[in-house]
Amino acid sequence: MIKTILKSVREYKRASILTPVFVGLEVMLECILPFIMAMLIDGMNGETIGDILWYGIVLLVIAFASLYCGVMSGRYAATASTGFAANLRHDIFYGVQEFAFADIDKFSTSSLVTRMTTDVTNVQNAYQMIIRIAVRTPMMFLFSIIMSFTINARMALVFLCIIPFLAVALFLIMKTVMPVFKRIFKKYDALNNSVQENISGIRVVKSFVREDYEMDKFARGSEDVRKDYTYAEKIIALNMPVMNLCMFVGLLLLNYVGAKMIISSGGTELTTGELSSLLTYGIQILISVMMLSMVFVMMTVSEESARRISEVLEYSSTLTSPENGIREIADGSIEFTDVSFKYTENSKRPALSDINLRIESGQTIGIIGATGSSKTTLIQLIPRLYDVTEGSVKVGGVDVRDYDLDSLRDAVSVVLQKNVLFSGTIKENMRWGKADATDEEIEHACKLAQADEFIERKRERYDFLLDQGGSNVSGGQRQRLCIARSLLKSPKILILDDSTSAVDTRTDALIRKAFREEIPDTTKLIIAQRISSVEDADMILVMDGGRIAEKGTHDELIALGGIYHEIYVSQVSGKEAAA
Repeated sequence: MIKTILKSVREYKRASILTPVFVGLEVMLECILPFIMAMLIDGMNGETIGDILWYGIVLLVIAFASLYCGVMSGRYAATASTGFAANLRHDIFYGVQEFAFADIDKFSTSSLVTRMTTDVTNVQNAYQMIIRIAVRTPMMFLFSIIMSFTINARMALVFLCIIPFLAVALFLIMKTVMPVFKRIFKKYDALNNSVQENISGIRVVKSFVREDYEMDKFARGSEDVRKDYTYAEKIIALNMPVMNLCMFVGLLLLNYVGAKMIISSGGTELTTGELSSLLTYGIQILISVMMLSMVFVMMTVSEESARRISEVLEYSSTLTSPENGIREIADGSIEFTDVSFKYTENSKRPALSDINLRIESGQTIGIIGATGSSKTTLIQLIPRLYDVTEGSVKVGGVDVRDYDLDSLRDAVSVVLQKNVLFSGTIKENMRWGKADATDEEIEHACKLAQADEFIERKRERYDFLLDQGGSNVSGGQRQRLCIARSLLKSPKILILDDSTSAVDTRTDALIRKAFREEIPDTTKLIIAQRISSVEDADMILVMDGGRIAEKGTHDELIALGGIYHEIYVSQVSGKEAAA
């Protein structure tokens, strides 16, 4: 896990190395100060003013040098930690871009967002503490112990007696808190998922007047997280009083034993200056242990975050582009051979089974069927959004698994029912289909998709600014813009997944007419609920329970008197049905 996330340090290695170097120099200088102070105090009676001034100058120089090292270590620590966090977010985001649909389903969108935000921030804070505080505290502890033993070994033993008690207390606190933080992060994912659903579906929430329900659901989730966090913080809060108790007990013992030693020996075994420096070293030792406990707390919080981040970074997508994959797609022909498909290995029944189908390049194929009949699942296998469980899918006579993934998907355009428009102008959205598309090409594609009709009515025309998701245009207008965007790719295969459901029948007919006249060589697959959207197709597939139940032209399927005939009768008037 640590090895995986540390790969993201990259160009910030120098800052990460310089931080502990300056910390080490700062600690050494801080540990020298009490020793010189002891010499100054013990020599006050016999030293001249010049000697005292010399000691003062040395102390000032060391203090300012220590300050400089502290400032530089803080500067480099901030640079290293923020850069590390930026690289982590970069690596996670780029890794997610390679995920297949199945991988996104596995992690969930809300969980991936939490990992890129909350988890990365936790790791960033922990990293900064590790390269600075976690280096400073053991060095401060070690140097202070050495200096204490140099001054008086018996007095130094007082500190060593307290350390085991602190270590046991810290271990118990960490052991109790760790499972709580694991539970908290799972609840964070659920809470973020609730927020995401609410915001994306806010129109549905308002139309059903479910604001109170959503607020109550959010409040319950938020309260659940708060309770767990409060419980964890209460346990962690024990850390400070335990540390303070040990510090003050140690100082009391030190003062008592030290004063007694000075009086009984007449200052021969321990001097006043040495006692003063021992008190300083004692404070430094106990503060370093206290700071170390804070590092452990932060590491406990961030350990689960680091594990979740490394899960994403180490994850290998289930869909990968083959080495030296084929980049040329000969034509838009499609062939399904003995295809079966399951979304997960543990699924009791396949989503698709026994699919055998041959589609010639340039044909128009209609796909119809009840909700849940796996119409969308069927077409998602063509651009290899999922891989078949059994059998093979070929495009242009080649198994889709042998193609370079980018080349395959560039040749297959999919327009979903709920396709997404991004914030920006209409032109900018259109150029997702073709980055270097000219204004004329954009306008032509929009005419084919019957989108020019409403674009021309807008004052800004193609410079009209779309809100995120295209929320400032209607559903039908969104669908037409998405179709136009797909046409700009000049695909060999065009798939419309119920993407004309929000347009009227006249516009739907005009779009299909434009397809026949303008892109006759492109294979067109049209998923629809309306018979009118597919009745003029070269072949119509009727899906039922993950299988192709019927196959043929409109007239053939009507004559068959099966599922297609039932759908037809339900959608047209009795007189037409009789005819």
